[in-house]
Amino acid sequence: MDPASQDANRGKSPVPLKFLGRYAHEAVAVDPASSTIYLTEDASGPNGLYYRWTPPQGFQGGPNALRELAQSPGGDTAGALQAMACFQGGAHVPDLSQATEPGTVYAVQWVGVPDRDATSTPVREQFGNDVVTRSRKLEGQWWGDGGAYFVASYARTSDGSVAEHDGQVWFYDPAKQTVTLKTLFGVNPDPAVDTGNYDGPDNITVSPYGGVILAEDGEGISHLVGVTAEGEPFVMARNELNDSEFCGPAFSADGKILFANIQSPGLTLAITGPWHRPLP
Repeated sequence: MDPASQDANRGKSPVPLKFLGRYAHEAVAVDPASSTIYLTEDASGPNGLYYRWTPPQGFQGGPNALRELAQSPGGDTAGALQAMACFQGGAHVPDLSQATEPGTVYAVQWVGVPDRDATSTPVREQFGNDVVTRSRKLEGQWWGDGGAYFVASYARTSDGSVAEHDGQVWFYDPAKQTVTLKTLFGVNPDPAVDTGNYDGPDNITVSPYGGVILAEDGEGISHLVGVTAEGEPFVMARNELNDSEFCGPAFSADGKILFANIQSPGLTLAITGPWHRPLP
């Protein structure tokens, strides 16, 4: 579908992309070079997975390409859908929450999904905990810097997580086949107090000026939170209208305007900066 032209979409009803699997889809990031699609799953009991879909041989990305693939013979199972499994020093990592230090690097392997349509068993339940790497509240992601940044909003031992946190930002590097923990928010002791502690990062965008910007969807006060390339968080904006979350941050193509939304009552904000790269 064309997001900028109503006329271009006439006669094209929505088509389910069944080859991407049937589970609690949250966000996607697309590698523009290979058309590989990365997907987050926001689910619990057991916690969700991080997925990769690789297109079939000969696939060429572009307008209507996924739609045409879905409607082609065998389109429901086109390409390969896989789940992420992480390792450190050869040891399997069962849950991303066990990483407690920014800079932690895990090697990544990809495990084929047996039944992507989840005919009788949810996709995430088709794997044992010793086969894949899980995470609670996998949320937003964004392609940038040659890889996919993705967010885990929080983790608690009570929901099956290995350790507790109030937000992680990960970077998957397809060239190195690794994930790196870029920043970690510890458990916020009092979300109602605006003291520089943040919780519940959700949507994310990569800043053309370095680092990333997170939309906070936690308890108490909601912020737009910047994170430097070195992994240091800083507050950019605070919602003083109500307690609704920020969502959908994205820069204009020229990098001059940061757009962000307040989910309720449905406001779009245009933030003009000034923007610049941080001083070394």
